[in-house]
Formats: sequence, C-alpha cells, structure tokens
Amino acid sequence: MVRKRRQHTAAYKFRVALEAVEGSKTISQLSSEYEVHANLIRAWKRQLLEDGPRVFARNGERKQREQEAQEAELYEQIGRLKMELEWLKKKVARFGEGETAHGR
Repeated sequence: MVRKRRQHTAAYKFRVALEAVEGSKTISQLSSEYEVHANLIRAWKRQLLEDGPRVFARNGERKQREQEAQEAELYEQIGRLKMELEWLKKKVARFGEGETAHGR
C-alpha cells in the first residue's frame, strides 16, 4: 500500500521545529507524537536555527522599504505642489499686469 505524501503548513513545521529546539522532548518522541520522520524534524530544526535571524532582519528591511516608499511619494507631492505654486505665481503676475494695462 502506497502512502500519500503529506504536505505540512509553515506554522506546523515551525511548531515542531521549535519543540525540537527547546529540547524538552527527544527527536524520537517528537517523531512519534507528530507522526513525522525524525530526519524531517532535524531538517526543520536546522532551517529554523539558520533562518531565524533573518525573520527579524526582513521585518526591519520591510519597514525601511515602506518608509522609503512613503518618502518618495511625499517628495513627488512636494514637486507637484512647487510646480503648481510657480504656475499660480505666473498667472497672478499676468493678472496683475492686465489690471494696470486697463487702467484700474
């Protein structure tokens, strides 16, 4: 009888790997409890230990990218407002010239 290959969610893998890192149970105990091969648990544990620091780094990088995007949007808005202001100054100057030409 062929056993169908199971796919585990990231949360499930994280929970099992975290228990393996804690060391309160042996890999064999975890393997029996979760019905997952011991080598798979070791691989998840190794991946958690290797990738763990990047979890926090990515969060900081994401915040920095969001801040940079917001700054770029604000600078773009400042540029548009400056252009509008210059346009309005020119229109006001022409309007002022027009009044003096009509003798008002």
